[in-house]
Amino acid sequence: MSIERREARQPWILLSPALGAVALLLFVPLMFIVVYSFWLRSATGADTVGFHLDNWQKALSDPFYRYILLNTLKIAAITTLLCALLGYPAAYFIARSKGNKMILLLLLMLPFWISYIIRTMSWINILGASGAVNTALMSLGVISSPIQMLYNEAAVILGLIHFLLPFMVLNVYVSLEGIDTNLEDAATSLGATRWQSFLQVTLPLSLPGLAAGGLLCFVLGAGTYITPLVLGGPRDAMFANLVFEAIITQLNWPLGSALSLLLLAVLGALVAIYNRYLGMAQLAKGLG
Repeated sequence: MSIERREARQPWILLSPALGAVALLLFVPLMFIVVYSFWLRSATGADTVGFHLDNWQKALSDPFYRYILLNTLKIAAITTLLCALLGYPAAYFIARSKGNKMILLLLLMLPFWISYIIRTMSWINILGASGAVNTALMSLGVISSPIQMLYNEAAVILGLIHFLLPFMVLNVYVSLEGIDTNLEDAATSLGATRWQSFLQVTLPLSLPGLAAGGLLCFVLGAGTYITPLVLGGPRDAMFANLVFEAIITQLNWPLGSALSLLLLAVLGALVAIYNRYLGMAQLAKGLG
């Protein structure tokens, strides 16, 4: 074997354990889900093996599933926009801090040390009928009876922001940290104000991180089911809740498989659109 061919194979040999793990833990289960999606759930509770399109016809033609899917994308989009509006100033403040940057980053990472479920359920103690907000307002005489602040779309969005905001801040922070501050000083020395320097220099250069954080928040937000399950009402279910209901509650694996693949296809199409107009290189730059 020539030296050139041996050197060409070395990267694949080194990557083989990781590629094997990905194939075993991702692609093989995904193939099982694809196969399951064409089976049928019989009246006796057993799965009918075969190639049937009933689950896909139901998933694609039922207005109920279409409404939940569109509502899921809407909630994820609103959450992503709010995370960008709230996360960018926080990331800018951390990136431009002088002596306490590590402390601020540590505080930003603290939520990851607590279970996502516990963080979500903590909002019940904050916004519930006997929670901290209602108790404080009633003690001050602002209200006479508790306000219903849970089990609606606003509570779901609030819980998703609580979950996803650190991801946005970290992506934008990495992008801002890589910008040479001398560029801002050069812009101001040429007569630009601080605001003009930010709009024309800092903001454009930090867009890869903002785009990466936006894509990450949108995909994670659209695929979650814990937050709407805990904080949402019956009308605020997201598409992942339908998958959970079909598989765990109804034990209808074929329908749940078709629904999960439909959500995967929609999110994959959005990622492809992102790659078409922004490119995965921009995402890697924002994450790196």
